[in-house]
Amino acid sequence: MFKSIKIRAAITILLCLAALVYLAPSLTSDLPETWKKYLPTDRIHLGLDLQGGMHLVLEVETAKAVESTLERTTNDLKENLMENRVRFKLQERTQQKGATFEFPDTASREAFDKILKNQYPDLEVASSQTVEGKGTATLKIKDKRAAEIKKMAVEQSLETIRNRVDQFGISEPEIIPQGVDRIIVQLPGVQDTTRAKNLIGRTALLEFKLVDEEHSLDEALKGNVPEGDVVANESRLDRASGRRSEIPLLLKNRTLMTGEALESAKVQIGDRFGEPHVSLKFNAQGAKDFDRITGENVKKRLAIVLDGVVHSAPVIQERISGGQAQITGSFTMEEATDLAIVLRAGALPAPVIILEERTVGPSLGQDSIDKGTWASILAGILVILFMVFYYRLTGMIADVALAMNMLLLLGVMVAFKATLTLPGIAGIALTIGMAVDANVLINERIREELRLGKTPRAAIEAGYTKAFLTIFDSNVTTLVAALFLFGFGTGPVKGFAVTLTIGIVVSMFTAIFVTRIIFDFFVWNRKIERLSI
Repeated sequence: MFKSIKIRAAITILLCLAALVYLAPSLTSDLPETWKKYLPTDRIHLGLDLQGGMHLVLEVETAKAVESTLERTTNDLKENLMENRVRFKLQERTQQKGATFEFPDTASREAFDKILKNQYPDLEVASSQTVEGKGTATLKIKDKRAAEIKKMAVEQSLETIRNRVDQFGISEPEIIPQGVDRIIVQLPGVQDTTRAKNLIGRTALLEFKLVDEEHSLDEALKGNVPEGDVVANESRLDRASGRRSEIPLLLKNRTLMTGEALESAKVQIGDRFGEPHVSLKFNAQGAKDFDRITGENVKKRLAIVLDGVVHSAPVIQERISGGQAQITGSFTMEEATDLAIVLRAGALPAPVIILEERTVGPSLGQDSIDKGTWASILAGILVILFMVFYYRLTGMIADVALAMNMLLLLGVMVAFKATLTLPGIAGIALTIGMAVDANVLINERIREELRLGKTPRAAIEAGYTKAFLTIFDSNVTTLVAALFLFGFGTGPVKGFAVTLTIGIVVSMFTAIFVTRIIFDFFVWNRKIERLSI
């Protein structure tokens, strides 16, 4: 038995030492270099409500994703019809109306229907009419496919935002879906809220388009925009005054390349003015396309358009091979860095709008930590005093287990990189009460056995044996509830569930395993004949 006690005590001591090792960086920043090199250096991660930061509720405009898909597919269909010499006219599309094609005769309409049926399974005719051989057909995305596009838009937006935030360097962000089309973003420790919002909400649709220098820009600005063209503004920064101006350009609406062809984007410093720019590297297919595009359009201007704004429109002097390009635009280092981040992370499939924004200041977070810490300390002191007053020396054994419970709980949180929130501190306070609840049951059982005239050794054995199933059942049911809260809860609810779940598991160990070691030591080694209970 004594050998068993030593083994169990060694296990307990090792676990406590491991918890102290993980907690040390949170307790002091004055650690030796050897420690930082070989031992854990992570501190307790604080949630948004304790550290301060941003809470955003975003809505993905999934209908725009369906519109974009319809527009891309319609443009492809248009090119297909032209290649097959089908006569048609495409009406200008509005948001309320799908893509409408006009046909001058029955043969053109029949050829259109055949191509639509064989090559475009996601499209269907929403409405059509025929008058004297002439007809129209309005297309839309099929309902089932539209639902899939909306779902994929939310999933892709979630992943894209997560990639952007990770590259932004924020520790322990919370990015989770909510409902059908909403995303919750929590960014602890963020101070520059405007920059963070711009980084997250930027669509980052990168397009390469040719500048139309054949038609008159002045006429286009008067409203006479040539068919197949679009007016866009080029953002320019005056180095002398520091003012940014917008210069209109007439672009060909056809997109030659998009950001999907990018392999990487990074910030570099220019040789001429020492200003930062974003260097682009295309993937294998993108390099081939860029080589072909530049080769076919030498001496023409190629506009680099991001979210509808032209950042630069240089003249193509020669064919550019090797898959390299640059985005210049008199950026600050911060602007260039953020632009590189969103380009590397990819474009959002649909715009996102901020429905709700909350900012928690660091001072408010510190105040929450102070109050929560004092609440937990006072709760612990009251529990300790009650156990000593009611159960005497046996209550002190429960208090030792309680202190060990807190040590192991915090150590496990650091080891598993769990985030401590204000409701999480409430979970710790609740764990303090639950941790001694098991010892209350055990002590009451021991009292009953002693009243029956049993020896201390027999009473302890019977107390633990008879109370175990009750303790196990109550803790397992609470653990199941905590796991459901963790799985389906968000934000504060999840923070509460984290500490409660860890606390339940640890309290089972300390209340049953650790206290039994102490009892066995006094009964078997010290051979006590009377329990102070």
